[in-house]
Amino acid sequence: MALTAGIVGLPNVGKSTLFNAITQAGAESANYPFCTIDPNVGIVEVPDHRLQKLTELVQPKKTVPTTFEFTDIAGIVKGASKGEGLGNKFLSHIRQVDAICQVVRCFEDENITHVAGKVDPIEDIEVINLELILADLESVDKRIARVAKMAKQKDKEAMYEHDILVRLKEALENELPARTVEFTEEEMRVVKMMHLLTTKPVLYVANVGEDEVADTSDNKYVQQVREFAAKDNAEVIVVCAKIESEIAELEGEEKAEFLAELGIAESGLDQLIRAAYNLIGLATYFTAGVQEVRAWTFVQGMKAPQCAGIIHSDFERGFIRAETVAYEDLLAAGNMVAAREAGKVRLEGKEYVVQDGDVIHFRFNV
Repeated sequence: MALTAGIVGLPNVGKSTLFNAITQAGAESANYPFCTIDPNVGIVEVPDHRLQKLTELVQPKKTVPTTFEFTDIAGIVKGASKGEGLGNKFLSHIRQVDAICQVVRCFEDENITHVAGKVDPIEDIEVINLELILADLESVDKRIARVAKMAKQKDKEAMYEHDILVRLKEALENELPARTVEFTEEEMRVVKMMHLLTTKPVLYVANVGEDEVADTSDNKYVQQVREFAAKDNAEVIVVCAKIESEIAELEGEEKAEFLAELGIAESGLDQLIRAAYNLIGLATYFTAGVQEVRAWTFVQGMKAPQCAGIIHSDFERGFIRAETVAYEDLLAAGNMVAAREAGKVRLEGKEYVVQDGDVIHFRFNV
């Protein structure tokens, strides 16, 4: 899939600590021999209880989870859109990701200096958002200058695009991200060609202190971030980056015991992986046989032949049918034979839109 979420944040908010936890918890490279992992890319396994249940059901020789990529984005300071600090590097990196995970400091610590001299998560968010908006505004202004000349000559395509650009400019000048502007499906095709930074979906990562990870009800900063995110229709994931670094070094029972001691059901990193995965519009289907039970990532809306092609191009090229059963139906039946007898196994054709949780056996002929 090669889709990735970028981790951004101001200095000393915990961004690097969180990314280090991601790389520590990284997928076993032996399972993915053809992956080239850049220094600023962390590949993690996507936590999915369904994979474990299918493994118990089928008892295969091996189980392979699907993976997801996080990209560590160069640090940002006020003025990045004008090239301040590592601004240009920040903007070029963020153009290459599909979603933004913005780490926000929600803890007090006199030993860790805040870049602005005080802890203010909303101001931190607004600094980054404004830099992205200013960069987009510059792109839109340049495009308007080019398109306006053709629009004056009554060029229909130019006039159509000019109208879209003017609406974008108005929003950006009011310090609103491009994703807040409502467009039709046809108009969105024009918008997407501009690769604007503020069209990317966002989630906020509230980094809290070690003593607050189980209960943030008294943390005023987390509440502020949640209120801000609600206006942006964005999700908030609460983590303690420092603790995540410790959790990332543990496995199995050790990890479960440590989480129980902290009073939390699952790590913040697992929650973040799932949230970022869903934010980009990714979903999972499974293949299940005695040799291997495996999870596969696909983009929501993909049809059966495209999903078959994720396994191998020959599967897509010679696609015949997809023998499909929903995960819940297979689990209820107990095995594939019983699911088939209950009429839960379907033969789907080329127009079938694969659903999250489908367990599929592809039939193909090359």
